[in-house]
Amino acid sequence: MTLPFVYEERLASLKASGQTQLLKHGLIGLEKETLRVGADGKIAQTPHPQALGSALTHPYITTDYSEALTEIITPPFSNPCDSLQFLQQAQQFIYRHLENNESLWATSMPCVIAGEDSIPIAQYGRSHAGTMKTVYRRGLGHRYGRVMQVIAGVHFNYSVNELLWPVLQTMEGNKQSQQDFITESYFGLLRNLQRLGWLVPYLFGASPTVCKSFLGGKPTGLIPLSEYTYYEPYATSLRMGDIGYQNNKENEVGVKANYNSLQEYIDSLEHAINTPYPAYEKYGIKINGRYEQLNANLLQIENEYYSTVRPKQILAGNEKPVRALQRQGVRYVELRSLDINTYDPLGVGEEQLRFLECMMLYCLLKESPPLSKKEQTLFDRNELIVAHHGRQPELQLNQGQKKISLAQWGSHVLEEMLPLAELLDEGENKSLYQNALNEQQAKVDDPALTPSACMLAEVEEKGEEFFTFAMRMSKQHQTTLQALEFPQNMEQQFSDWAKESIERQKLIEDSDKGTFEEFLQNYFSQ
Repeated sequence: MTLPFVYEERLASLKASGQTQLLKHGLIGLEKETLRVGADGKIAQTPHPQALGSALTHPYITTDYSEALTEIITPPFSNPCDSLQFLQQAQQFIYRHLENNESLWATSMPCVIAGEDSIPIAQYGRSHAGTMKTVYRRGLGHRYGRVMQVIAGVHFNYSVNELLWPVLQTMEGNKQSQQDFITESYFGLLRNLQRLGWLVPYLFGASPTVCKSFLGGKPTGLIPLSEYTYYEPYATSLRMGDIGYQNNKENEVGVKANYNSLQEYIDSLEHAINTPYPAYEKYGIKINGRYEQLNANLLQIENEYYSTVRPKQILAGNEKPVRALQRQGVRYVELRSLDINTYDPLGVGEEQLRFLECMMLYCLLKESPPLSKKEQTLFDRNELIVAHHGRQPELQLNQGQKKISLAQWGSHVLEEMLPLAELLDEGENKSLYQNALNEQQAKVDDPALTPSACMLAEVEEKGEEFFTFAMRMSKQHQTTLQALEFPQNMEQQFSDWAKESIERQKLIEDSDKGTFEEFLQNYFSQ
C-alpha cells in the first residue's frame, strides 16, 4: 500500500536530515480517576482522606467530580515507564492511607449506586477558588445528573519533543513565529485524533456492561445480561457512548467546539460560555444564599465542554483555559477517551502508552485539512457507533464520502504507523513500539482479543454479575499493589507534598479578598 505523499515526504525528510531521534522523548503525563468504594462496593461517603493532602492544591493527588472520585496526576515524563512508576507509587501511597476497608474501584463504570444523593460532591475548602470548584460541580449535577459524573477514565497527555519543532518548521519552510507554528501543528494533530478517535474505544474500551443501579430505574436500550447487569453484545465502551456524560443541549442549539484554528476554538467555547440556556435557568444561580451553579449559560466554564481531545496550556493562578491558550498557545494535547484498563492494576499499561505515543506522532505528521461541520458530525458518529457496536462483524464506518469496514480502516492506519514505530525503536534493544502496534493489529484482526470482549467472556464464563467481577478485580489489584515494594523515600515525598498542599490551601483561604461574587466577576471578565 502506498503511503500518502505528504506524510511519506515528512518521514523521508526527517530521515534525510538525520534527525529522526527527535521523534523520541516527547513528554507523557497521565490523569487517572478512580472511585473510592466501601467494603460493600458502594461509593465511599467519607471525605477525601486528610493524609492525602488538599484536593485544591496538591499537584498529584486530587478529586474530580465527587469527594469519592480520587484523581491521580503524574508529572510529564519522557519515558512511558516513568509515568507508570509514578502512577503506581501514588496508588500505593493512597492505599496506605485508606480507612474503613475502602478500595479503589477497578473499572470505569460505577456500581451499587443508591441514587443521586449517594454521590457526595467534592469539597475544596472555604476559599473563593475552592468554592467555585464545588459550585461548578453542583451545577453539573443539576444539568447532567450526579451519576454520570462518577464514570471514571484515564487521560493521556502528550507534548512533542521541543527540539523537533524547529526541525519540522525549517523542513516545511514555514515562516510563522515558532509559537504559532507549534499551535497550528497541534491543532492539526487534534483534528486527526478526531478522525481516528474511534480506534481508542475499539482497542482499549473496557466498559461493555453496566450495573442495574447505574440506570436508576430509567428506560434503557441496553439488554439484561443477568439479574443486575446490563450490556450491549458488541459494545466496547459504554462510557464513551450516549449513556455517558454528553453535552446534548449543545447539539440542540448548534454549539460545537471548532478545532480548525486556535481562534476558532476559543470563539466557539466563549460563545457557549456566554449563551444563556433557558432550561438551566430553572435551577437558579443563587438560592437562599447558596450558589447552585456558576451561571445559567450553555457552559458554566470551558471544562464543562465534553470532548475526547483538548488543547492544553499550563494555567497561571485562576486563569481561564482559553486565556492561557491565547497567551501562550498550545503546550500539550489531552486525549480523554481511555477507559480504565480493568486488567491492569494501574488502570493503564505500557503497551497502551507506547501505542498512543506513536499514534500522536502519526496524527502530527499526517496531513490534516480543516474539518467541516458535516465531517465533524460523521467522525463523532463513528466514535458513538464503535462505543456501542465496535465488535460487530463487518461493522462499517464513515470515511469521508464513503463507507469502510472498521477492520480495513484500522489495518490501514496501523500499517501507516509502522515506519514511525520502527523509528521509535531505532537504537533500542527491544522492539517495544512495533510490538505495541502488533498487539493492536491482533485486536483488529480478532475482536475477541479486545478488553471489552475479554470482560464479557469472563463474566459469562464465571456466571458473575458485573459488580462481582469489578469487586474481585478491585481487591485483586489492591493485593498486588500492596505487595509491591514501596520506597521509603517516596512515602516521605508524598507525605511532604500532602503537608505542603494543606499549608497552601490555608494560605489561599487566609489571603482571599472581597466577596465570592466579586471573585466570580473577576474570573469571567478575563
